[in-house]
Amino acid sequence: MKRTITAVLIALAALLALGGAARADETTRVPAERLAEAIAAAAPGDTIEVTGGTFNGNLVVDKTLTLIGLDGATLDAGGQGTVLRLEGPDSVVRGFIVQNSGNSLDREDSGIIIAAPRARVENNRLDNVLFGIYINSAPGTTVRGNDITGQDLDIARRGDLIRLWDSNDVLIEENSTHRGRDAVLWYSENLTLRNNDFSNGRYGLHFMYCDNALIEGNRLTRNSVGAYLMYGRRMTLRDNLIAFNRGPSGYGIGLKDMDDSVIIGNRFLDNRVGAFVDGSPREVDS
Repeated sequence: MKRTITAVLIALAALLALGGAARADETTRVPAERLAEAIAAAAPGDTIEVTGGTFNGNLVVDKTLTLIGLDGATLDAGGQGTVLRLEGPDSVVRGFIVQNSGNSLDREDSGIIIAAPRARVENNRLDNVLFGIYINSAPGTTVRGNDITGQDLDIARRGDLIRLWDSNDVLIEENSTHRGRDAVLWYSENLTLRNNDFSNGRYGLHFMYCDNALIEGNRLTRNSVGAYLMYGRRMTLRDNLIAFNRGPSGYGIGLKDMDDSVIIGNRFLDNRVGAFVDGSPREVDS
């Protein structure tokens, strides 16, 4: 028996020697001009550090990678389409300048589209983008510390600088949006929005069909409407600044068919209307 076990172990050792040890995740450093070829050559789980420069075009990441932008590394779509699309789960994008998307609302041209679960998009600067960061069927995603500026268009022609669709368990915190249309969050559950600045848009926040949301410590200022919250349950709106929202309606917040909401500790300052409540709660036992 011992001889048999020894023989098996020797055979396994020989196989490992022939095949080599398991490949460890690798880190590669490239200028932005070589980013597409580095992505093509990388294995899932690898890290690519981008050491400055500009990548021109539309970039699709179809595997799990960590991309880190250093020294002003820039992704520039040149006014055509979406700048960066993430299709690999658990991907990370940090530290880039992302700029100059297309301007088609029909195509939803964006700075970054997240189309896979559990991404982390952190500490990027997005400039001159139609839609900003679009979280599309990407549960478990974190969007943190990004500064997003929209295109210089009439407000109805702008895109949503944060757009979330069909994505549960998402954290959105410490982002700033400027000159967008709305921040839209639809058909999702268990959302946390904390310490963001949504300013100079149409709807600072526009919720529809989202349950179990925490909206805490945000600044909703100088929009047409601070936040319009519709068709949801168990939303907590706590310790936010809701100020200078003075469009045609000028609501600080609007509630439409919202059940079991908690609104506490907020500061309402110089809105045309502080709070507009329509059919809330909608259910008799709420």
